[in-house]
Amino acid sequence: MLNEGVGSWTARRARMSPGRVAVVYGGREWTYGQLHERASRLAGALGGLGVRHGDRVAYLGPNHPAFLETLFATGQLGGVFVPLNWRLAAPELAYILSDSGTRVLVFDPEHASTVDGLPVSAAVPADESLFAGAPAVLDQPVHPDETCMILYTSGTTGRPKGVMLTHDNVTWNSFNLLLDVDLSGEEVTLVAAPMFHVAALNQTVLPTLLKGGRVVLVSRFDPQQALDLIARHRVTFLFGVPTMFLSMSRAAGWAQADLSSVRSAICGGAPVPRTVIEAYQRRGVTFMQGYGLTEAAPGVLFLRRDDSLRKAGSAGTAAFFTDVKLVDAERGPVAAGEPGEILASGPNVMAGYWRRPQDTEAAFADGWLRTGDIGVADDEGYIEIRDRTKDLIISGGENIYPAEVEDALYAHPAVAECGVIGVPDETWGEVGRAVVVLREGANATVEELLEFLAGRIAKYKIPKSVVFTDALPRTTSGKVIKKELRARFT
Repeated sequence: MLNEGVGSWTARRARMSPGRVAVVYGGREWTYGQLHERASRLAGALGGLGVRHGDRVAYLGPNHPAFLETLFATGQLGGVFVPLNWRLAAPELAYILSDSGTRVLVFDPEHASTVDGLPVSAAVPADESLFAGAPAVLDQPVHPDETCMILYTSGTTGRPKGVMLTHDNVTWNSFNLLLDVDLSGEEVTLVAAPMFHVAALNQTVLPTLLKGGRVVLVSRFDPQQALDLIARHRVTFLFGVPTMFLSMSRAAGWAQADLSSVRSAICGGAPVPRTVIEAYQRRGVTFMQGYGLTEAAPGVLFLRRDDSLRKAGSAGTAAFFTDVKLVDAERGPVAAGEPGEILASGPNVMAGYWRRPQDTEAAFADGWLRTGDIGVADDEGYIEIRDRTKDLIISGGENIYPAEVEDALYAHPAVAECGVIGVPDETWGEVGRAVVVLREGANATVEELLEFLAGRIAKYKIPKSVVFTDALPRTTSGKVIKKELRARFT
């Protein structure tokens, strides 16, 4: 087989275990043999639309088997998969499609109205007509160091950056999961978190499929439904952000829910409240945490099963094939108990940012990925995440970059200055708060500003509160002092 990439996984699994169930969705099941056949037929259809080696193919829609079929079909052709966040507004999607140079967009029919006018050569709905043609032949040479997918993550400049993950990056990250979580071929994985995020896709779905387990897909998360599915399908493995786990523990059926099949639950994407950890530990669930970022595909640190109680609250130690170190401002080592920036290295670390060589260069220090996050290691080497050097807000597992929101607010004619900060929230972990200085003589209400943002940026990025002030604290160079802003307005 010439294809050494992720696109060959369905063929390799189909020859090993064609009759095993690979995907469950909406009461239907797809075996590995069927998954491979459908991916191959879709690859044939994409080839007919002009997709060639290196071309970008995007998918827009909630969790669905078509998402995975598009990923594997694109990989069969040697193309590059671009998963899109369906929560984004049309202008945000247009930027990503234009920046990535996407040739074909495959979309869930429910998003047909959003797709009109987006800058792609072809946009096709994910219906059965795409799978009616002849299967493609796996004869396209694909090397492990080629780009497998581009995942867009917002940058501090306000424009999303495309993280290039190679086939090797994705594969080695899966190896990390197989070893750190000790996944089994009998795994039944519930996937309720959106697969357009790197954690759901690379930390749960792909490792499960690589191992030959069963993936139970849910289009949108509902806590009571998740509890019901765990019992019905005897789910053994699930991932979620803290908000999801919190919602499940507060659902009406929590006390009676049958969680006896759950062998592993992993949580990431935001700081995990200790009350959430304890709620699952009381139910006998092995609750593990991790730390990562899109640029590392994403696993960097992991708190494994044997340490899940003893070190609860810690992000753990480096993933098996990943190396981690903490450094000070001069990039020298820090002692145990002292804060330092987390640097990561390994075969799971990205190739770079798509068409952004300067940003790529800035992201690395002597070959190590600079995460921009601050951690503190204890005397055993277990690392707790303390702070972020970037001003990133993580709300319910979604990354919100203040610069992007501020840029949208500045478009309002009444806004003279603004700064967006994260404030604690019991449900979402933290949410955005906009601190606004109005132009002299101008007027605007909180409701007017929030309504102004609707449709300009994704709903989850819109601040949950606005406060007005006379001036923002700034440095002598004119930069807003976010630390002081948080101290005054949190």
